[in-house]
Amino acid sequence: MRLDFFDQGQSDKLENSAYTQDIQVDVIVSLLKHLKLHKVNVVGISYGGEVAAMFAVKYPFMVDRLVLFNSTSYTSPWLAEIGHQWNAIGKTRDGATYYKATIPVIYSPSYYESKLEWMKKREAFLLPVFSNPVFLDAMERLTNSAESYDVRNQLDKITAPTLLVAADEDYLTPIKNQRELHKQIKNSELVIIPGVGHASMYERPMMFVSLVLGFINTLDTEYKI
Repeated sequence: MRLDFFDQGQSDKLENSAYTQDIQVDVIVSLLKHLKLHKVNVVGISYGGEVAAMFAVKYPFMVDRLVLFNSTSYTSPWLAEIGHQWNAIGKTRDGATYYKATIPVIYSPSYYESKLEWMKKREAFLLPVFSNPVFLDAMERLTNSAESYDVRNQLDKITAPTLLVAADEDYLTPIKNQRELHKQIKNSELVIIPGVGHASMYERPMMFVSLVLGFINTLDTEYKI
């Protein structure tokens, strides 16, 4: 099951609202209660990884296994400043510039260069979306919602077996972020994927699927990578 948070995908847009990622955690809890699911495997990527970590901290008894891709334990001043710049560009309503500021940086240089034709097609496909004020406003709210994110002093509350996946060419959430998570989350494993950037699920989709399914489906309670 894939979940679109508020202001993402087809979920409701919280126009004229300021919120934190806590509201996204509440969305997960409400959904699981509605579906009568008491304990689940949780997979999160980037922003979703932050929300997943918060959920696992607050509701450890509801998490069977946890997988975090390209995540961090807090929004650093450096990462927050990147978000500020994205928001400033978004306010110009220049979709092409917003795309160029936010998308190339999530890929490794080698992947981007090897997929130039695909990147051009992707840009053409996404440009109308990135030029839509509703989308840009939603992205600003999402970006702002992550600025106060910080679970560094709460990671010991996570009890589920946890898989942390890093990418060695991730510019936004460098390997040191996942190493810190690994250090603080007991019963965690760390995998580093070589030669990929922040969007590791696009660059190595089969590895992404294999890591997720292999980890959550194993019967071994002391799973080792």
